Amino acid sequence: QEKKKVLNSLMSGALAGAVAKTAVAPLDRTKIMFQGDSSGLFSQFEAYKLIYHTYLNEGFWSLWRGNSATMVRVIPYAAIQFCAHEEYKQILGNYYGFQGKALTPFPRFIAGSLAGTTAAMLTYPLDMVRARMAVTPKEMYSSIVHVFIRISREEGLKTLYRGFTPTILGVIPYAGLSFFTYETLKKVHAEHSGKAQPSPPERLLFGACAGLIGQSASYPLDVVRRRMQTAGVLGHTYSSILLTMQDIVREEGLVRGLYKGLSMNWVKGPIAVGISFTTFDLTQILLRKLQHGPGLER
Repeated sequence: QEKKKVLNSLMSGALAGAVAKTAVAPLDRTKIMFQGDSSGLFSQFEAYKLIYHTYLNEGFWSLWRGNSATMVRVIPYAAIQFCAHEEYKQILGNYYGFQGKALTPFPRFIAGSLAGTTAAMLTYPLDMVRARMAVTPKEMYSSIVHVFIRISREEGLKTLYRGFTPTILGVIPYAGLSFFTYETLKKVHAEHSGKAQPSPPERLLFGACAGLIGQSASYPLDVVRRRMQTAGVLGHTYSSILLTMQDIVREEGLVRGLYKGLSMNWVKGPIAVGISFTTFDLTQILLRKLQHGPGLER
């Protein structure tokens, strides 16, 4: 039974990550291109203009360039994160004596943070590769394997973990607040509506709120991570988190630098996280119904 539960979580998480990331891939690529670029100001107009020019110059499918690397990363990442979250919830529930009940706020935040940290630690080099593919022309890197080979040969294996520390520091508030917000909204909904389960549109809305709060809280570290990941191909040298932040603030300003692309994240993030949480929950429910009949729901 426990193995089946873990397998269900892994499958549901993998599907949730794949569907969500594919849906927002063009916006994601555009955001990374702006985050990695220290020249030029970000605006929604400039972002959509960049999407249009990319489409004209490189073709429609180029908007999904790097999405294969995203899938290679996000499928194990989302599978591990959602599965780990279910396990951490159970462990913390047992520890605090909440077996079968909703966790209180602090353990709810800790479960999300631990889940995100676990997934990020296990899949980080794939995130590095995905960022490189997003900011470079297709002539530079022909495939995911080619990125690994060139980085290892030209910059050293350590480069595959450049930006790792800001990633982990950013994942703690991001995953913690995302899972915390989503679980809290579901709990409040159940208490006030009398319904055990929210509807799919309500799940999307709760997930969107979770994504908005989580990504806004951790965004400066996301910019630092992307700068450190793409430094080798964009002609910068960023050696540490603080020096990277100082350089960004000095050259571009606090808001225009560390929050560059945030308004696009307010479009992309809620959509992606809403789809992700909703897909995970509904897939879990479907798998349980297939295995045990229609009586069991999450």
